[in-house]
Amino acid sequence: MSSFEEAETEETITCLHMTFYHPRQEDKMMFRCLNFSKRQQMRADETSKFGRDSNVCQHNLMDTRVSRIQFSLQFYRKLNSSEFSFEIKNMSKKTKLIVDQTELGYLNKIDLPWKCIICFGDYQIFAEIQEGESMDYFETHLHLAQVPISQERCLPALQPIPEKGISSSLFSSQNKSPMEIDENESC
Repeated sequence: MSSFEEAETEETITCLHMTFYHPRQEDKMMFRCLNFSKRQQMRADETSKFGRDSNVCQHNLMDTRVSRIQFSLQFYRKLNSSEFSFEIKNMSKKTKLIVDQTELGYLNKIDLPWKCIICFGDYQIFAEIQEGESMDYFETHLHLAQVPISQERCLPALQPIPEKGISSSLFSSQNKSPMEIDENESC
């Protein structure tokens, strides 16, 4: 037998790709401490934290308007399944976290959809899970968007989420029906 035949089977690792955008990222440089060049591997029992406290968070956002711990991601395996996923929890007492259309208050958590947009303040993050097999590790791979996520993904313009609750512009006294768009039309 050759060493190739005796080698351990290589497992793929679940990777969470996250693309960050802020309208003032060029002049405020709030992403300067994020590592966009390579994947970061973490143990499955570790929680990945995002915020401005570098003593606690693995992913630092250099902005005084960001909470010390803004949100956390926990890797887990779904019950009675071989499928892995992430749970996202809002760790900010001041700012709501929006995951697609779901608003999370302080300490609220939900399963992260396999593809979604996360918003808080003026921040937009497109998250996409790349499935893997490893039960011991997961990876995060960070990217930087040059245009708003809503524009890049052909979505309706996203309203910034104010630090204290929801903007009144999100709610209108007029009951407007959603507009249908043909999937073959471009943005």
